Amino acid sequence: MTSSATRPASAPFPGPLSAGVAAACDPPVMEARRWIAGRAFPADRPLLNLSQAAPVDPPPEDLRRAIAEAALHEPQAHLYGPVLGLPALREEIAAQWSAAYGGAIAPEDVAVTPGCNQAFCAVMSTIAGPGDAVLLPTPWYFNHKMWLDITGVEARPLPCDGALVPILAEAEARMQGVKAIVLITPNNPTGAEYPAGVVEAFAELAARHGAMLVIDETYRDFDSREGAPHSLFQNPDWRDHLVHLYSFSKAYRLTGHRVGAAIASPARLAQVEKFLDTVTICPSQLGQFAALHGLRRLSDFVAGQRTEILARRAILEREFRQALPDWELMGCGAYFAWLRHPFAESSADLAKALVEAQSLLMLPGTMFTPQGDPLGPQSFRMAFANADAEGLRAALARLAAFTAEHRVSHGASHGAARGAPA
Repeated sequence: MTSSATRPASAPFPGPLSAGVAAACDPPVMEARRWIAGRAFPADRPLLNLSQAAPVDPPPEDLRRAIAEAALHEPQAHLYGPVLGLPALREEIAAQWSAAYGGAIAPEDVAVTPGCNQAFCAVMSTIAGPGDAVLLPTPWYFNHKMWLDITGVEARPLPCDGALVPILAEAEARMQGVKAIVLITPNNPTGAEYPAGVVEAFAELAARHGAMLVIDETYRDFDSREGAPHSLFQNPDWRDHLVHLYSFSKAYRLTGHRVGAAIASPARLAQVEKFLDTVTICPSQLGQFAALHGLRRLSDFVAGQRTEILARRAILEREFRQALPDWELMGCGAYFAWLRHPFAESSADLAKALVEAQSLLMLPGTMFTPQGDPLGPQSFRMAFANADAEGLRAALARLAAFTAEHRVSHGASHGAARGAPA
């Protein structure tokens, strides 16, 4: 099916455009990058980019050496490999995840994918199609929403409570026609860590309605809690209603190598294989060698990364209220903080003003919420993991300065949004 949807009149679209792609929003991170493209920032206030959640440093030297060794001495690293990933990596994931979650996961339950985003797309292609619905807690991860839009699946908003945890009763009321419930924990964009009981209750809800629970645990390595975050894999019937997603991009700094994973029943992965073979044929071989090396050799490195991220989170939680008494820190965890601002203006406009006035780039809440959601215009996502302690304190100081300047220039409108519902 095609659509006559076009770009703005100044740039007509050259030819047919599918309705799904036309319906999806433009990539938000790319939009934010345009706000800073070609700009020069003052030497005493350089750009502080807290927009995208991605490691800015390369992988540790040990991992880079492993990649180089594989490139030089592993002929397989330059050839097509198995569509669902290298057997050794699938085996390692199965063994380590079984130990971590206290469940039984077999290598046949594991697929290695070109990044976690493609894991989501591949899995969802087996679950839902045009006319179906999927529950997405709001604020949602925009790439999940974009894929559902592209494929003609209804992304049905699921409200969250004041702690930014999805509300089970609201999900129960919205299950008509729903093929899957998607949870991200620790959450992108809010940083919320969903309690184990909540996750397990959503799994039970999905099972009762013949739907799947798709749980994206990209940021599990930075969860502040010790031990398994849930017991879903301890259910012997987990394959009937559960899909788990993971990314090697964050903990191992392998963003450019695109390595993710999906854990599901072998029957579902046989269908996932159709998608992956059509789209990418196989995951990056070098990336898989790197992921395998990381799992086997770099547990101390990952633990150190977690300690550092938790220290940055602690700084933000400890100093936020003193620096920004008019703001609210609604969520904070893993790589993200969800900030509620006190201004009458939309965060979509304020985000650009922050770049101009304070050389600070954050994504507005409107990029993560459906139109009309009151939380979107009142909020920002801060990717605090992108800054060290000095950078975080600088960010708080710049937000404080922006707030003071805004109070002077806008007077009575300052604080008008505080009473709006979250």
